[in-house]
Amino acid sequence: MTNSTHKIIVEDLDFYYDDFQALEKVSLKAPANQVTALIGPSGCGKSTFLRTLNRMNDLIEGTQVEGKVLIDNEDIYQDDLDVVSLRKRVGMVFQDPNPFPKSIYDNVAYGPKAHGIKDKDKLDDIVEKSLKRAALWDEVHDRLDKSAIGISGGQQQRLCIARALAVNPDVILMDEPTSALDPVATAKIEELVEELKENYTIIIVTHSMQQAARISDYTAFFLTGEIVEAGPTEKIFERPEDQRTEDYITGRFG
Repeated sequence: MTNSTHKIIVEDLDFYYDDFQALEKVSLKAPANQVTALIGPSGCGKSTFLRTLNRMNDLIEGTQVEGKVLIDNEDIYQDDLDVVSLRKRVGMVFQDPNPFPKSIYDNVAYGPKAHGIKDKDKLDDIVEKSLKRAALWDEVHDRLDKSAIGISGGQQQRLCIARALAVNPDVILMDEPTSALDPVATAKIEELVEELKENYTIIIVTHSMQQAARISDYTAFFLTGEIVEAGPTEKIFERPEDQRTEDYITGRFG
């Protein structure tokens, strides 16, 4: 591993939707400036776990969290934590591209404006840099005032990545970001993820074993709300220690 420091450390995390326990004693260390893939069958807790990392689950009534989630050694569930500032540091890209019904420019500028940046030159600079980082600038720079709804699905997803980058996060969470895309658009997003890890720590939920093997440095295998096994991707795929991991990766179930 090129960088052994851990950006995110989760210890004994339990998570409940009312009486239903969705996560049980989940512990994970996600290395900084690496891609950590979360794999496992549908309904095993991957997306729920991802949303505990920026407290998106707080928005759902009746949820309860026990255990620790540390980002840069700060417990993000401490009572006085500013959740708005947390979500600025921990950006999120969802399964389906969800651009706002605004111009391409306004989609990217939305976050910086919400955080108080009003200067037009500054906003122009942020929009350009974010679109370049999301490998989209060359395709849209001459139509920034056009609606984001008019571009292709793959471009919309890269726009959503640019929107997440515009507020300068440390961590990017991706919940199956390519599941709604065709193979060409998927390849572009995967290439982009590879480039982004130089500057960001990325956690990605994926149903695709091939995708996890291609783009992640570290992999955690979830099953019924628990992590069965986690480690360097190569080891998880080639030398898993738990039979259940091997069975899932070789397609015997899931």
